[in-house]
Amino acid sequence: MTKLDFVYEARASRVVFGAGHLAHLEREVLNLRSERALVLCSPEQVEMGKRIVERLGGRAAGLFDQATMHVPLELAEQARGIAREVNADCAVAVGGGSTIGLGKAIALTSDLPILAIPTTYAGSEMTPVYGITQAGIKRTGKDFRVMPKAVIYDPELTLSLPPAMSLTSGINAIAHAAEGLYAQDANPVMSLMAQEGIAALARSLPAIVRSPADIEARADALYGAWLCGTVLGNVGMALHHKLCHTLGGSFNLPHAQTHTIVLPHVLAYNRYAAPQAMERIARAIGAHDAATGLYALAQSNGAPVALKHIGMKQEDVEKAAQIATANPYWNPRPIDRDAIRALLQDAFDGVAPRDA
Repeated sequence: MTKLDFVYEARASRVVFGAGHLAHLEREVLNLRSERALVLCSPEQVEMGKRIVERLGGRAAGLFDQATMHVPLELAEQARGIAREVNADCAVAVGGGSTIGLGKAIALTSDLPILAIPTTYAGSEMTPVYGITQAGIKRTGKDFRVMPKAVIYDPELTLSLPPAMSLTSGINAIAHAAEGLYAQDANPVMSLMAQEGIAALARSLPAIVRSPADIEARADALYGAWLCGTVLGNVGMALHHKLCHTLGGSFNLPHAQTHTIVLPHVLAYNRYAAPQAMERIARAIGAHDAATGLYALAQSNGAPVALKHIGMKQEDVEKAAQIATANPYWNPRPIDRDAIRALLQDAFDGVAPRDA
């Protein structure tokens, strides 16, 4: 056995990328051999949802505008029922990870093809990973039936994403690639994409914060999100995603902000167990250290760095440690409950990451 020992399986997906490419929406629906599209969006993006319905015209079967974080089971069942009622033969999910996650939940039991139009940098559109929350517990799975069959990336649709949300959404995407670099099933192709995706986001996010209308920076960030999402769709997840799934599903913390806060501390936890991955992350973001470099990227651009500032309570730290370590994901460094408890406390307080 050599140091290069891996399995790589290419997975085909159709990506339409470019400013103004929303104009190809009808073509892409027809390419799915579909004629009646149920449009999905969140309440915050209902105007965008209506815009998509208008563009589809007679090919729009209806609009479901109730997508929300962490995909509650009841909501997924309601959306599936409506898709049946309106006789939809595909769904168009426009928005961020919450809306695309809802589309996946529909596809999981209906085989309805999904066309995703991301307006954030979450990357969910490039993965077969789904998450559904029931009774306060978020459960995730992987099923290639839920992966969108086509994706339209139009950077013009991200211009309205506020700089603060752009920043946390982008760091959320970086988290996918960062864990891909030390995943149990990592491979050279995904590692190349991970490093390139992290680099694209690290250079574009500060530019977006400075100038939200910078379309070139928006395109670069969306390009990075595509790469990072592709990594997440092809390799496994580890400690970071387990912690964020726990914090989001059990305590209803906002998804992207939670990823932004937790990631530097997880990288510090795994620092010595995955040194090559940490070197590549540091190189991609132009820092000496991956963990402190990402913490600085967030803090210097105005992102939250403390869980206590996004709705978590001190008494939740202990409970989160219990849930996250009860059924942990694989991780390059063994899971130590006391160390995870300390990691979560640091993330709660917002202190800089340190050796754990």
